[in-house]
Amino acid sequence: MFTVLQVVTLMLVALAMAPAVAHALEFPGKRRLTQDAYLTVQRIYYPGFTIAGLAEGFSMIAALALVIFTPRQSIAFALSLTALILLLTMHAVYWIVTAPVNKVWLKGQPLSKAGTTFFRMNTDGNRVQDTDWRSLRDRWEYSHMVRAVLVTVALTLLVCALATS
Repeated sequence: MFTVLQVVTLMLVALAMAPAVAHALEFPGKRRLTQDAYLTVQRIYYPGFTIAGLAEGFSMIAALALVIFTPRQSIAFALSLTALILLLTMHAVYWIVTAPVNKVWLKGQPLSKAGTTFFRMNTDGNRVQDTDWRSLRDRWEYSHMVRAVLVTVALTLLVCALATS
């Protein structure tokens, strides 16, 4: 059963990694876009990437379960705990850095009821509205690069934990 938990956790973290890495890989091309083109592109991510974001929440829950059930004196425990901390940090980066910018990008866009509720959760979007679009772009893009690094390292640590147990 423990092996199943490890594999499920790996799969959820890999699913959480996909959107972050995709965003990071797009950055060089997106830097060439005009303001209008960039804002148009930003709006295509919803709701698809929001739905993919569910894997991020489930990956943290699975990683927590993995830490709870891993023997404390093992290297796998240290690796799993570090991975969980990285996943939590990745999630914090989203809410502190990325989400407020998302609210600016989506201002005036029709969203589903679930999308409206989700993007209303973070109120900092009102504070960043008057910032230059390039600053917002860089904040959003660099936050995804940081998130991509965090989740990639977390996945690597979890693979190492699986290999050592």
